Amino acid sequence: MTATPFTATILGSPRIGPNRELKRALEKYWAGGIERAELEAVAATLRRKTIESLAAAGLDSVPVNTFSYYDHVLDTAVMLGALPARVAGIDDDLDRYFAAARGTDEVAPLEMTKWFDTNYHYIVPELGPDTRFSLNPAKVLAELKEARALDVPARPVVVGPITFLALSKAVDGADAPVGRLDELVAVYAELLELLADEGVGWIQLDEPVLVTDIVANAAELADRAYGTLGHVAKRPSLFVASYFGELTDALPALARTPVEAVGVDLVAGGASAVAAVPELADKLLVAGIVDGRNVWRTDLRNASEVLARLSGLAGAVAVSTSCSTLHVPYSLDAEDDIDPALRSWLAFGAEKVTEVVTLARGLRDGRDAIEAEVAASDAAIASRRSDSRLTNDDVRSRISSIAASGSRRGPAQERRAAQNARLNLPLLPTTTIGSYPQTPAIRGARAQLRSGKIDRAEYERRMKAEIADVIGLQEDLGIDVLVHGEPERNDMVQYFAEQLDGFLATQNGWVQSYGSRCVRPPILFGDVARPKPMTVDWITYAQSLTAKPVKGMLTGPVTILAWSFVRDDQPLADTAAQVALAIRDETVDLQAAGITIVQVDEPALRELLPLRSKDQDAYLKWAVDAFRLATSGVNDDTQIHTHLCYSEFGEIIGAIADLDADVTSIEAARSRMEVLDDLNAAGFANSVGPGVYDIHSPRVPSTEEMAEKLRAALRAVPAERLWVNPDCGLKTRQPDEVTASLRNMVAAAHQVRAEIS
Repeated sequence: MTATPFTATILGSPRIGPNRELKRALEKYWAGGIERAELEAVAATLRRKTIESLAAAGLDSVPVNTFSYYDHVLDTAVMLGALPARVAGIDDDLDRYFAAARGTDEVAPLEMTKWFDTNYHYIVPELGPDTRFSLNPAKVLAELKEARALDVPARPVVVGPITFLALSKAVDGADAPVGRLDELVAVYAELLELLADEGVGWIQLDEPVLVTDIVANAAELADRAYGTLGHVAKRPSLFVASYFGELTDALPALARTPVEAVGVDLVAGGASAVAAVPELADKLLVAGIVDGRNVWRTDLRNASEVLARLSGLAGAVAVSTSCSTLHVPYSLDAEDDIDPALRSWLAFGAEKVTEVVTLARGLRDGRDAIEAEVAASDAAIASRRSDSRLTNDDVRSRISSIAASGSRRGPAQERRAAQNARLNLPLLPTTTIGSYPQTPAIRGARAQLRSGKIDRAEYERRMKAEIADVIGLQEDLGIDVLVHGEPERNDMVQYFAEQLDGFLATQNGWVQSYGSRCVRPPILFGDVARPKPMTVDWITYAQSLTAKPVKGMLTGPVTILAWSFVRDDQPLADTAAQVALAIRDETVDLQAAGITIVQVDEPALRELLPLRSKDQDAYLKWAVDAFRLATSGVNDDTQIHTHLCYSEFGEIIGAIADLDADVTSIEAARSRMEVLDDLNAAGFANSVGPGVYDIHSPRVPSTEEMAEKLRAALRAVPAERLWVNPDCGLKTRQPDEVTASLRNMVAAAHQVRAEIS
């Protein structure tokens, strides 16, 4: 029952492909362009290359079952027989899976929200009174078989039972899912017995929820679940992995159970807690000392010293990344134009695997065995500390001055009166969130500009033509407040990062956000400054095409931080203020150019919320302060919008109100307008636009469906404060879906306007 301890591993790996191969195959499959067999062949090739490269790099335990066609939490729901009844009638198992993730014309998808405090989105399982767990291990066994055929030392990875239940949603009057822990643990026991029959040495059960306050009694749940699983008569050795924070009282609870290994995140947490747990003396401690979430090179000297201290506190120590490398790009090899000094500061996924192997060798053979690698690490760290690009005294001085004078606008009621007089909008004004579909023509023009096939003037001509088309479409549909569609923007964060000092944009640093959606997070390495206006020309061009107001579209400071790889050498609050100052200057320039509405999006406000409640108030204060710094430079008759999406908002409702945006658009379609009651309970008194349809699904909702959502919203929000909009931007949707959905949305608004008047 006890397998040989491993020494070097990572907790998981990316699956989208170094060149986004899976993304392209998925989107072709969904569009009917390829058959299932071709999609499966792409997936199999990616899995093979991943596990072969990890084994070749020197890992002596390679994670498998970390591949997913869409999301690993959804995969776990499939493994446990916990898909909702509404998809049960779909015969093909893969199409049933995608229906749960994305929906169909007839089937609504499951909700989607952020995976802890990352920018990865998971699919939220629904557990109702009729949900019956049953083991379906086909995926785990198939990927294990693939790895064994390649003679790879494979370790299956599965989301643990506590985390699965804590992240699930009770539906149809069911009790809190975590109350079903004992029932679910019995299914996991079946899985362990099955894997033991297959000769599996180790299984990794991921329990990141244990580092949070999502469950109030984490230590007791850990003791119950892993006390039971540890006493299963026939099983692999159990490795319980935690990440994104410290285990606190769950660490000694786990150490007292019969599990053979415990993983701790030494990047988000500290090593000192390990010394207080003598029960680790007979465990394998999997030390997550290489940062799996950020791109900075590991300080090998410091890390090797920490590992040496830990080796005296546990039965054995293995070196690992702090979490899965799902959250970082594949490799620096794809980046050939980064400044050499800056490049020396970085480590992407492949480089982090090398760091893990190096540190494990040093732990085994002594520090002298890795002295050359330590010296290179020392030189890179010294270079970074002394680089002049890290500090801009002018920026720091301006922030201090504005903070001293205050960054608040006038009272909300007075602002609303001034804006109503200036804008003269109807009840239930309609708008969209910002982006319109990034068509092949748009992407092609961007690629041609990069390759030199067209010049900047031709590119801008094409983008202006796209803007004119989008304005014309919105006029035709009868939308009240227009957007320019953002054709010139590759990404809502990268676009700004490419124009701000202190940022580096990668060529191929793709990271999965959800499903087939990928982003290239920029690297924020120094003090942030705005050399010149970033959006004014595009927005004023769009405004010249219509008499209706066109929103200026900006990304907020917290979201720019959350969706970037951020410097780790100063407090996040300081970096947020620098980004906020750049956005503030942009809002002032937009106002000066005649733009009457400016939207500063903060979809990631919830994302950066610390996982422990004791740390949350401090974060929310600086996050709100940064937004107010960004938006308080304009006059009261300039309307400030913000947008939030795809997070559980309950914990930050007070902060949403404190942002004091004139209009807040917020995801609400999948969650059936539940957020509005939370806003009311927090005393939210400004205008709100709860999304009336889910843009992450290809289905086109009917007019009546959206009208019913508006009626539900009106039971919580008075008509004079209610806006009508989709859940999010339309960038990922097809033009025909967008046109049909927006036409129905406008019709729904007109229908409900008539009812209330």
